[in-house]
Amino acid sequence: MVKYVVRLNKEERAPLLAFVTTGRAAAAKLLHARILLKADVGEDGRCWTAADIADALDTSAATVHRVRQAFVEQGMEAALARKRPTGRQYHKLDGAQEAQLVAVTCSAPPMSNALDAPVIGRQAGGTGRRRHHQCGVCPHHAQKNALKPWQQQQWVIPPQANAEFVCAMEDVLEVYTRPYDPKRPQVCVDETSKQLVAETRVPIPATPGQPVRIDYEYERQGTANLFMVFEPLAGQRRVKVTERRTAVDFAHLIRELVDTQYPHAEKIVLVMDNLNTHKPASLYEAYTPAEARRLMERLEIHHTPTHGSWLNMAETELSVLAAQCLNRRLPDPAILTQEVAAWERQRNTAKCRVDWRFTTHDARIKLTRLYPAIQLG
Repeated sequence: MVKYVVRLNKEERAPLLAFVTTGRAAAAKLLHARILLKADVGEDGRCWTAADIADALDTSAATVHRVRQAFVEQGMEAALARKRPTGRQYHKLDGAQEAQLVAVTCSAPPMSNALDAPVIGRQAGGTGRRRHHQCGVCPHHAQKNALKPWQQQQWVIPPQANAEFVCAMEDVLEVYTRPYDPKRPQVCVDETSKQLVAETRVPIPATPGQPVRIDYEYERQGTANLFMVFEPLAGQRRVKVTERRTAVDFAHLIRELVDTQYPHAEKIVLVMDNLNTHKPASLYEAYTPAEARRLMERLEIHHTPTHGSWLNMAETELSVLAAQCLNRRLPDPAILTQEVAAWERQRNTAKCRVDWRFTTHDARIKLTRLYPAIQLG
């Protein structure tokens, strides 16, 4: 039984075939591409076993398994990427070791060159007793705060002292201070992707004292894109499911926004991030110049700064969507659209809004590091 099933569609097979034919890439990427082509269980695939693939490509079954897993869980790009080295290995300290380290570091310097006997015994490999309660550190708290230098967190780090960033930030914050005006609705637009995953076994329903049980095996069914159109002051949102997120798809969304959702608005105050497709130029890729200009004249566009997408309230709403609706296996775009529509109706009926309280005044106090230093005189 194969845990990670690779099923390639025509749009995914064609680039892989061209990729391995030209051979102009790193050897590891070419190997991973050949593994995916041979492991494909689709109509045009070969559906080879891991042992056959490993024997034909002179690699290991573990590598075949890892490529399959990366494709199913993370997509094509992750499957083709070579495995990065783990880097420098660090020794993991337990709570007792950290307690001693903190005690030695925080204690007052000794009056002479003589060190504490228990510390000397420990450093020399002896059996001296370790002190746990110096500087208010006990084993219980030390274990919770154990040093973990191998861990890291990803953050959107804004640039320091950047005039372009603060200009775009204050522009968006000014928009959020405006009162509700049905003739000039404030609309935030953002997008996200959802990996479609199908069950390979029928789940066992929940029973008293027993949660739903699903099989660990699943099958990747591609991805879908979700556009979020959110009007925070009215508490209304609309989610559109599309196959892709190209400039033409974005242009179609804007046309629906102008002609269908807000046909009587004088201007639509549009807040969105700096994605390459979120530009007025996308309208000219999908429509005639006259039609593109007509749509643009109905928009008042405000872009969030680069590395400042947290200013877009549609991103907040996408987080709610991910937590309440997308945190499960959804096999195809039809079911995804059905589930998202049900979530959308429930939120719109409740008129869920965002209580935005961060203002320009707050930014100039709390985010002073982002503002350039001005030399007067």
